[in-house]
Amino acid sequence: MANRQKELMDVASLELGTEIIYVTDEFFANANRMLQATEPVFKDEYDENGHWMDGWETRRRRDDGNDYAILRLGQVSRIIEIEIDTSYFKGNFPPSASVKGCYAPDASDDEIIDNPDNFEWFTLVAQTDLGPHDIFSLESKYQQSVTHLKIDIFPDGGIARFKAYGFISFDHKLFEKENINVISRRTGARAIYANNEFFGSLKNIIKITEAVNMGDGWETRRRREPGYDWGIIELANPAIIDNLMIDTNFFKGNYPDYFSLNAAYIPNTTHSSVVTQSIFWEELLPKQKLQMDQKHYFDSSSFSHQKPITHVRINIYPDGGVSRFRLFGKFIKYKEAEKILCEQ
Repeated sequence: MANRQKELMDVASLELGTEIIYVTDEFFANANRMLQATEPVFKDEYDENGHWMDGWETRRRRDDGNDYAILRLGQVSRIIEIEIDTSYFKGNFPPSASVKGCYAPDASDDEIIDNPDNFEWFTLVAQTDLGPHDIFSLESKYQQSVTHLKIDIFPDGGIARFKAYGFISFDHKLFEKENINVISRRTGARAIYANNEFFGSLKNIIKITEAVNMGDGWETRRRREPGYDWGIIELANPAIIDNLMIDTNFFKGNYPDYFSLNAAYIPNTTHSSVVTQSIFWEELLPKQKLQMDQKHYFDSSSFSHQKPITHVRINIYPDGGVSRFRLFGKFIKYKEAEKILCEQ
């Protein structure tokens, strides 16, 4: 499942706006910790309630109930896999857990919390045995759109990290908006391949938030042979690009000397075939000089065309690091995209 997760997105991440709206108990450790993107850590520290743990941890139950948390996803999503990580929870892990989801885009938090039985909850993961200090990857049995998740642990205990891997369900209201970032994680864009990610992952450059340091961007190793480095990003729907921004924030002695873009309209493809096809993609933006530690802006006057695209390849010469990358434009429907391409 680890290989499949590379193609998916953690739709339960705090970055996408996911919030925990209710938790039965978080006596030993705040539930928000389990949604962090960082790897869990162990600290030999104590606070007023006990040993500090990097995750969500409830007190020991003394009744026949169980603890649970309800999450409102930042974006309507389809979930393919669930990952429950019990790292460092050795004598205090939950013996089992289950995950359910519901689709209630118009419901208030209070409605979900006070009257959960008024909504139809679908089982993503049936009650499943867990173990100490381990990672459990579980296939979702329900893969339609959901807005909320309910994580039940039986009867109590701690989870270091919880991730829900899947796809953001495209919001059709975006078709009505102009000049939006069409390669944002929030709009469903995905970084699908990079030839090198030695120091930092390509997916970092489409994060919603500003970079926090050099490690929060895409950085390749020092190239010692001819050529250049590149990465491919897939849009959630076709779009026409009006302008862009590329940011080398924090990259001072290791920013790329130049960058360029290639793009294509490929409505139906696989990730492996995209890599091969990208050799032949049309140039969208010719080579442009970059500077250290700053944002660079380019409008349509610099572009080679303004055709609808579904994929973009960012090329950096010869290597280096980029903190953030934005493509601004307008989403269009596939039929409209095909009509424009036929007329050109």
